[in-house]
Amino acid sequence: MAAALSFEQAPPISVPLRFLLTAPLFGIVFGVFLLWQGPELVETRGGFPALAATHLVTLGFMLQAMCGALLQVSPVSTGANVWRPRLVAWVAHTGISAGALALTAGLAAERLGWLRLAVPVLVASMAFYAVVVLAALLRTSARGATIAALRLAVGALAVTVALGAAAAGAFAWSWPLPVAQLAPVHAAWAVFGWGLTLVAGVSYLVVPMFQLTPAYPAAFSFWLPRVVIGAVIAWSVAHMTEAGAGVRSMLGLVLLACGAVFASVTLRLQRRRRRKLTDATFSFFRIAMISMLAAVAAGVVLPWAEGGLRVRIELVLGILLLIGFFVSVINGMLYRIVPFVLWLHLQKRMPIAPNMNQLVPGARASAQSRLHLAALACLACAPAWPPLIYPGGALFAASCAMLEWNLAQALRVCVRLSAAARGSAP
Repeated sequence: MAAALSFEQAPPISVPLRFLLTAPLFGIVFGVFLLWQGPELVETRGGFPALAATHLVTLGFMLQAMCGALLQVSPVSTGANVWRPRLVAWVAHTGISAGALALTAGLAAERLGWLRLAVPVLVASMAFYAVVVLAALLRTSARGATIAALRLAVGALAVTVALGAAAAGAFAWSWPLPVAQLAPVHAAWAVFGWGLTLVAGVSYLVVPMFQLTPAYPAAFSFWLPRVVIGAVIAWSVAHMTEAGAGVRSMLGLVLLACGAVFASVTLRLQRRRRRKLTDATFSFFRIAMISMLAAVAAGVVLPWAEGGLRVRIELVLGILLLIGFFVSVINGMLYRIVPFVLWLHLQKRMPIAPNMNQLVPGARASAQSRLHLAALACLACAPAWPPLIYPGGALFAASCAMLEWNLAQALRVCVRLSAAARGSAP
């Protein structure tokens, strides 16, 4: 049985917020990077600038936000108290931020020195984070779908970091490793093993809680993370051993099917929500799930595409997964997790804390969701017409800037109310 929510076990407010308020800043950098690179970025898929752009999203935005959310969710929802959370947060946040910037600079400028700096920083900080968080998750007596998914996700994060370090080491130090085989396996573990499994595990908790939906079906919640991890392992073995194309395609379709089923179940739960009003979180989750279904459709037709068409479909698939699914769902979670963290903080200092919706006005959050949707539309169409990368990059940077502003304003309200509460205390 899952542990009940334990608000008193929440970490200090600075632990999750440093991650959650940094992630949008990397989103702004990503948008500006797209403007700087221009159409050439989508015309030369697989080049170093494209890898730099990808890691601005995956490390700077996604990993930053996901690590922060995990440090908040683990103790509150599962009773998994992380050892010295301030230290863990400082090491991980510093490592991700510095490592992502160094890796991006090294890839964009093709400078080995920056890559040689980034790899040990990222590996050391993320290995420390994964070991400490996984130890906390394994020690807790909580049972249920969320804790199982979080354990599997953090284990997959460790594998992702190891594979990424191996691939980067082959570039930076000319290690004799098969980079062409390692890179896709690293991507599969990052997107499905770590990313999808963590999003699913956190969604089991936050979707029913904040969107007032029924709970995810028990059998589905139990099996999805296990099938995802099993399929990633099988696909990785098939890819590294150069198994037949048919076997690899079949296992790839299993992974895509996991994403499709998760998206379909979430959309069905949203339709059955008790409160029919929509907010930014609802909209972002809907964008994310529709993007996942569109990505699955692209993945299904990919094996039959050839030449330039295949390259364009691969780009669309990547954009739909990273920007459409992950960035969208993280946006939606940020609008719930950050106000929730601030609300918990205020509850300890005020007789009556403000409603979480008062911390981030719904109109501003909804306006930002529309900016994000416009950016996604432009970027998803850019492989077909590369000049769309300009409005896509500008809109994405503007969307992330507005997200940062909205979250920072919520923090300012919290600081002001905390100061007022201290001033009125006897």
